[in-house]
Amino acid sequence: MTHIRFISTTTFVPTNGPADENESSRSRQRIELTPWDLQLLLLDPIQKGLLFHKPNSLCSDRQFTTNTSTLIDHLKATFSAALDIFHPLAGRLAPVQNDADQSQNSSFFLDCNGEGAEFIHAVVDGVTVADILEPIYTPDDIVYSFFPMNGTVNYDGISKPLLAVQVTELVDGIFIGCTINHTAADGSSFWHFFNTWSQISRRGGIDGGNLISRTPPPVFDRRCLDGIIEFPIRIPSSQLENRKRYTPPPLKQRMFRFSKETIAELKAKANSEMKTDKISSLQALLAHLWVSVTRNRNLNSVEEVTYTIIVGTRRRVEPKLADEYMGNSVLFGNVKSTAGELIKNGIGWAAWKMNRVIAFQTSEEVRKFLKNWEKSPKVPKLSEMVDPARLVTGSSPQFNVFGNDFGWGKPIAVRSGPGNKSDGKLTVFPGAEEGSIDFEACLSPQTLQALAGDTEFVKTLAS
Repeated sequence: MTHIRFISTTTFVPTNGPADENESSRSRQRIELTPWDLQLLLLDPIQKGLLFHKPNSLCSDRQFTTNTSTLIDHLKATFSAALDIFHPLAGRLAPVQNDADQSQNSSFFLDCNGEGAEFIHAVVDGVTVADILEPIYTPDDIVYSFFPMNGTVNYDGISKPLLAVQVTELVDGIFIGCTINHTAADGSSFWHFFNTWSQISRRGGIDGGNLISRTPPPVFDRRCLDGIIEFPIRIPSSQLENRKRYTPPPLKQRMFRFSKETIAELKAKANSEMKTDKISSLQALLAHLWVSVTRNRNLNSVEEVTYTIIVGTRRRVEPKLADEYMGNSVLFGNVKSTAGELIKNGIGWAAWKMNRVIAFQTSEEVRKFLKNWEKSPKVPKLSEMVDPARLVTGSSPQFNVFGNDFGWGKPIAVRSGPGNKSDGKLTVFPGAEEGSIDFEACLSPQTLQALAGDTEFVKTLAS
């Protein structure tokens, strides 16, 4: 078992209000939660982190030695500056009981009360960068210890921080792990915060005595949903009674890397098979993974298999949401087949089915989802979503992951924490090399072992 030493825990509170001075005083105190946000109440927070080589200096325009206290003090100061910009993340979830009419329901909003976000400094003894990168399977006992707030669900944001980061020193590296409550942010918002923080750190941050960022500020306004839904949204309290976190059976994780050239070949193959040019690179790659994993899961040929795709909707709703909108904006698209049909028809057929499901997520469908959820809320638990014949892909290769240079060089790897892990979770990241894509595959040990012996799959992996 890895021995990790926790050196300090510091709570930071924002010193400034919203970036937009035109926002009303009410919006500075309360941010309404949408169906996109509320459906995640009983799931886990987002947990992503970056691995770096240990720096020789910090920031190009201000020379820092690798003295630990100097480095940590710098990261604390720049974290605090980023928190000023993303000040709602220093708040808490606020429940409101609405039982005057005996309906026994609850509503929630994001209370910008400034109770604080956490910064944790830790040291893991005897662990090197190579210990993280060289094993075939991710050393979860080590990597998971790099993340704060393990074992929580988003509902816990009522009393626990919405944002916590942990900076862990390795023998020759630094891991920066970040946990954000998923009701307050989706993947786009998560990386928006990370990008802002790293830019402030990289630039040294000094401008008139203040630490600043040139990254566009987040947008907290919910007026874009006026006329679609009415706030606050009320949830039957019975749906929130059992908040026990799901514990998966023993699983293993492995990083699969696909080169730019292989992705292009898979895209060409899928489009050729379906006599179209509409299948994207990611759709072809997802289809390749779906077929490959299904082939190695040893399922009955008539068993139904599902691929759940998380579709971003910032540009799919009218009026369109700003790219910097802070909150969730996604729909879940389910692609279904039988195991035998999927394996027989191959990646072109599978990719086309994905393409059609994604294309179906129109502005009209987004509005329909929001209205229907408002009328009949459904708050799922992870245990209700687990299916040994399902795959689900989270994150996106569009996120700026490897641009997070804190001042001593770009990250060398990205990893995620234990949140929302189950058999079939495939987390997609941009690769370190331009045009490449990485998948963090969380599967049963048997399936991962079978994939390792699948020549057709292995030959598509980058070395």
